[in-house]
Amino acid sequence: MSFVHFVILLPFISAILVPFLYNRWSVKIHTGWFVVIVPLFIFIGLLLQLPAISNGETYLLSMSWIPSLGINFDIYLDGLALMFGLIISGMGVLVVIYSIFYMSKEREALHNFYIYLLMFMGAMLGLVLSDNILVLYALWELTSVSSFLLIAYWYERKGSRDGALKAMLITVFGGLAMLAGLIMLTIMTDSYSLREIIASAGVMKDNSLFIPAMILLLLGAFTKSAQFPFSIWLPDAMEAPTPVSAYLHSATMVKAGLYLVARMTPIFGGSALWFWLVSGIGLITLIYGSIRAVRQTDLKALLAFSTISQLGLIMSLLGVGSAALYFDIGNEQELYTLAIFAALFHLLNHSTFKGALFMVVGIIDHETGTRDIRRLGGLMSLMPLTFTIALIGSLSMAGLPPFNGFLSKEMFFTGMLSTSQINMFGFETLTIAFPIIAWIASIFTFIYCLVLLLKTFLGSFHPERLPKNQVHEAPIGMLIPPIILASLVVLIFFFPNILAKYILNPALISVIPIWNLDSFTYEIKPWHGWNTELLMTIGVVFFGLLLVLSIKKWNLFFRFFPERFSLNNLYNTGIDKMEQSSVSFTNRYMTGSIRHYLIYIFVFIVVVLSGFLIYFDAVAFDFSNDADITIYDVGILLAMVIAAFATLLTKNRIAAIVSLGAVGYLMVMLFVILRAPDLALTQMVVETATTALFLLCFYHLPKLGKRVEKIKFKVMNLVVSISVGLIVTILTLTASGHKLFKPITDFFENAYELAGAKNIVNAILVDFRGFDTMLEISVLLIAGIGVYTLIKLRLKGSDVDET
Repeated sequence: MSFVHFVILLPFISAILVPFLYNRWSVKIHTGWFVVIVPLFIFIGLLLQLPAISNGETYLLSMSWIPSLGINFDIYLDGLALMFGLIISGMGVLVVIYSIFYMSKEREALHNFYIYLLMFMGAMLGLVLSDNILVLYALWELTSVSSFLLIAYWYERKGSRDGALKAMLITVFGGLAMLAGLIMLTIMTDSYSLREIIASAGVMKDNSLFIPAMILLLLGAFTKSAQFPFSIWLPDAMEAPTPVSAYLHSATMVKAGLYLVARMTPIFGGSALWFWLVSGIGLITLIYGSIRAVRQTDLKALLAFSTISQLGLIMSLLGVGSAALYFDIGNEQELYTLAIFAALFHLLNHSTFKGALFMVVGIIDHETGTRDIRRLGGLMSLMPLTFTIALIGSLSMAGLPPFNGFLSKEMFFTGMLSTSQINMFGFETLTIAFPIIAWIASIFTFIYCLVLLLKTFLGSFHPERLPKNQVHEAPIGMLIPPIILASLVVLIFFFPNILAKYILNPALISVIPIWNLDSFTYEIKPWHGWNTELLMTIGVVFFGLLLVLSIKKWNLFFRFFPERFSLNNLYNTGIDKMEQSSVSFTNRYMTGSIRHYLIYIFVFIVVVLSGFLIYFDAVAFDFSNDADITIYDVGILLAMVIAAFATLLTKNRIAAIVSLGAVGYLMVMLFVILRAPDLALTQMVVETATTALFLLCFYHLPKLGKRVEKIKFKVMNLVVSISVGLIVTILTLTASGHKLFKPITDFFENAYELAGAKNIVNAILVDFRGFDTMLEISVLLIAGIGVYTLIKLRLKGSDVDET
């Protein structure tokens, strides 16, 4: 196992240890002090890989997983994977430190919180480092599951449960679409390796599956990164604790979709559809998120919509930059390559200033008891350090100097302006709208950044409006993580090329593989003269200030838009309608009668199998190769029929169990005659166990009473039972007479050599079908636990009446 494999597995191993540490030390030491060691170790370990990766080296590390299927846990460490790994682990360190002071060890179930957080961290690291697309998908869905648990951490709140469910439904839907796209890539390239798939990009473009795979993969990316119209889950996810919001919804999980688009750009980049979908959806998300953010009165909701907007900005840059693969090497290609560079730069910058802002909002909520802007104000003098951090983060997000957001925002303007200068992909006139939309969205970004500052920290302080009247600065431990992030915001502005050399340029080469570090590196300059981009920034500030001063007048305009037509309301209405329809439909067939349920099952089997046989004209019998029927066979079969009828006709439960067991034991004799001793032994063991269980269960049931059954009841049973028996018999005779494939018995002939088992049935169940058997046992275990729980927790009749 390599170090990088250990980096991925370490959070999962640590998650297993957390409950033991919590039970042993939770009274004395906050569990977070143990957990913070994990991301710190990972961050330092990845940081040591920077010199080699910055020189253009990459690492492919393989670990065997399911070799018989050609599936390995392959790790590919390049510039893009390393950048995301550093963000995930670095932000992980700061978030865990922040959570130590934010989450109370007396009132919170911290072991659950850190287990979920470590699960998510491991899944994200594995996602960005995996070269195997099946492993990538498994970890992609694990991020959805762990984020569901984190969002619903305060599960006693309805908002937390609803937000977690919405996030799960939307992201898992996208994940399933992405899985279909990944399978299509595998079909086109006959490989599970991302590197090999990227290397085969040239031969895939004419394949009929190329466009469907592209659309399905983008569905996965758009849902995970909260792109329009799937962005509705992110605001509701703000019900999670603030450390979760700072980690998942600003720095990591929402960036997974951006990672997927960046990673797939070498495959689909240069395609017109990819360009228009990625850049177009990104710009729509950018303007939609920025406008919605202005309307919010909850600070976390404001940051949620601002996150949506910023994710749209980065997505649009990735779309514009993909045009670099459309041109031959030259000025045009270099121009669009810089859009990819800007996307990576802003992605990293966003993690710093947005992470700091989320932590600031958590501090405000922690110290004042509210996040409602209408109640806040005048906090600057009471919380000067928090105000300073908020000032740095907000102005960076607004794109003003001397903060890192200014540098990447200017590059964003450059990328948008470049699309209006060069005609490509058709619809050339539409690209003129790119810089216009970008400029308008930047104005609204400036507005909501000022709203966050002015409404929260300036103005008059009204303690009577706050749940907590005694407001003071947060503990230093809670301030250290956002101070570090705010410091990075400033340092990156003054020393951006350290970041460019060691992180951004190597990541750029991973996305646009036609470049290399020897022939192309990009240096970031804070001053480019009085160019169009600077004039656009001045215009943003000027018009932004005018609109902020008159916000009460023009903000009323949004009230004319009916809330019932909002995406969120359409989702909620749709879910309610689906639930009502499901309940109505379910009540029609869930009658509480086991007989009805069996009829549904058996009728379905008969209809499907008979329809299949008729449609394919598959009914044909061939008895020429069958063995002779002996008198012993006939005698055993007759005895089985008699025992079966006895089971149906007897009114004594013990007699029914005995006759039913007789059917099973007669089957054992039939296996012996047919020379299948392994099957006979297995059948005998199973029959003995089930007979004993039947006797145990029926012992506790009330005695059978006399009952009168209608003739219709018996006729229906007769028709269904004969139909099932007839269709199974026809299917068996048809299958036995027509062998389309080589008998599977040949595969198990060397079972003893492969598995060391003398009983072939045991070898099949335990070794050849080990996963299947394990899952079956798991299902039985879960069902048993459920039954036991229901029995232990069942209410008495009197209790039900009283409630």
